[in-house]
Amino acid sequence: MQADHAKILQLVKTARGQLDGVVKMVEDDRYCLDVSQQLMAAQSLIAKANVAVLKAHMESCVRQAMESGTQEEKEQKLAEVEALLEKLAR
Repeated sequence: MQADHAKILQLVKTARGQLDGVVKMVEDDRYCLDVSQQLMAAQSLIAKANVAVLKAHMESCVRQAMESGTQEEKEQKLAEVEALLEKLAR
């Protein structure tokens, strides 16, 4: 993976900490909207981490395949990106 490992780790670890907090909030029967707000914050961090990973993939793996890969490699990378976009659109 060519992404900024430190940035990705920080985002994911922060999201994990928030999720640990959500578990405690649920166990303590905290107010629903407070729990929801913390869940949305964790989702946002995970989304940011995913964007960083995907950008790195596009800038390294996909770019490399497009510049110097075989036709089969190019088609494979495009198919991977298309499949990912379909998942994201759900």
